[in-house]
Amino acid sequence: MTSYKTFRDRQQAGEMLARGMIAMRLKPPVLVLGLPRGGVPVAAEVANLLRAPLDILTVRKIGAPGHEELACGAVASGGIVVWNRGILRSLGVSERDLLDKVELERQELEKRERSIRSPETPPHSIKGHTVLIIDDGVATGATMRAAITAVQAEGPKEIVVGLPVAPQDTCRDIANVEGVRVVCLREIPGADFGSVGQWYDDFSQVETEECREALIAAARRWVRFFGGTAGFQPAVLQVLK
Repeated sequence: MTSYKTFRDRQQAGEMLARGMIAMRLKPPVLVLGLPRGGVPVAAEVANLLRAPLDILTVRKIGAPGHEELACGAVASGGIVVWNRGILRSLGVSERDLLDKVELERQELEKRERSIRSPETPPHSIKGHTVLIIDDGVATGATMRAAITAVQAEGPKEIVVGLPVAPQDTCRDIANVEGVRVVCLREIPGADFGSVGQWYDDFSQVETEECREALIAAARRWVRFFGGTAGFQPAVLQVLK
């Protein structure tokens, strides 16, 4: 086991991630996307400290047959499907074998997004924004690659992936995607990684209602501070330093 420190909880991870992103001098306007459910509390802290709008991007893992916790692919909003073909080959299964799973995950994705959104929190436009895609951590990176593909289809100015923790190889793979930058606070050697949860003291399950409330709170804060005008507020950088 490495000597890397754990995070107290997702909120602390989000605060630390925001500090790292402030130093990047992000090009406005900025939009923060949290991946439900675990990524939303992290993203909420990032959006709050960067004074940027918060939204969600729903992604569902496609579990490997007999190994449901292992992501062999993922589906994202907009009908995007991404496969980890290395895992498929190692398990001796094909994409066609998993079509039923894909459809089930698509249905669950749509259901989850409807349950999180409210009349106050319609989807933000991605086009022309610097988009920060935030999760509480990744293992294989399949869900994050699906998220990146979904965002790329909407014409962002730039994509920055923010992760508290991930295996080194996964970070490298994501960073190799054209037009994507990665901020990862804890890059762990693969042999020591285990699971995302082991790098948090508190990795309690995030409920749908918590995600819904985080979106509503962020939307109200955005209107109160900036009148709902899209765009990053550069002056805030000086305050947070």
